[in-house]
Amino acid sequence: MNKLALSSALFGGIVAAMLSVAPASAQATRTWVSGVGDDANPCSRTAPCKTFAGAISKTAGGGEINVLDPGGFGGVTITKSISIRSQFEAGVLVSGTNAIIVNAGVNDVVILEGLDIEGLGTGLNGVNVLAGKAVYVVRCWINGFRGSGGMGVQMASSTANSRVVVKDTIITNNTGGVNVQNGGSGVSAAISGTMVDGNTSFAVQANGATASVFYDRSSLTGSPTGISQINGGQVSSFGTSATVGSSVVGGAGSPNTIFVFK
Repeated sequence: MNKLALSSALFGGIVAAMLSVAPASAQATRTWVSGVGDDANPCSRTAPCKTFAGAISKTAGGGEINVLDPGGFGGVTITKSISIRSQFEAGVLVSGTNAIIVNAGVNDVVILEGLDIEGLGTGLNGVNVLAGKAVYVVRCWINGFRGSGGMGVQMASSTANSRVVVKDTIITNNTGGVNVQNGGSGVSAAISGTMVDGNTSFAVQANGATASVFYDRSSLTGSPTGISQINGGQVSSFGTSATVGSSVVGGAGSPNTIFVFK
C-alpha cells in the first residue's frame, strides 16, 4: 500500500471512530419522558425516556426535561443546571430514600415544576439541596416524608449565599415542612403562595446563624410548631395574609403581624 492510500485509510478509520462515539455522548437541550417511555430511547419527543434519571444523563446542562403524559418517573440526583417541568400528573414516588437530590455547581440553577413528590411515610427528604446556587420548587405537592429526619424541603447547601424558592406548592404530612440549616454562608428559603400543613414537627425552621426563611401569602398550619428558629436562625413574614397554625419557637421572627391559631 502506498503512503497516500495508507494515510487515507488511517484518516477514514479515525473519522469512522469519531462518528461512532458522537451519538452516544451527545446531549440534547430538551428531552422528554413518558409513562410509556423507555430509558433506552434517546429521550426525544417521539422516543421519550421512562424516568427522570434516564433523561437527565441525556440532557445538557442548562437544558429542560418535559413530561409528555401522566406517569411515575422516579427519584433523581441533579448535578447541573436543569429544569424539570410538567403540566400533567408527574409522580416521583420513593420509599426509605430521598426523592430529588440537588448536588450541583456553585452557579447552577435548578427548576422543579408541576411534580407530585411522595414519600409513602418512609421517605427521607422530598427535595434535598446539598449544593447549587438556587433551586425553584413551583406548583409541586410534597407529601409523606417521615423517615429519619424526613423533610418536605431540606435546604442545607454548601454553596455560599444559595437559596431555595418555594412557590404555589403544598407541603404536607412530613416530619418537617421546610428546613433551612447552615451549609454554606447565607443559606435561605423564600416561600410564597404555599400551604405547609400537617407536618408532625414543624412547618418551617431556620437552624443556624446564617440560615433564614422568608414567607408571604402562605399558611403554616396543623403542626405542633409553626415557626422554629434555633441556633440563631431567622424567620420573617411579609404581607398580612401570612398565618401560623401553632406555636412559635425562638422568638416572634417577623417584622409584621403573624396570626397564631392554637
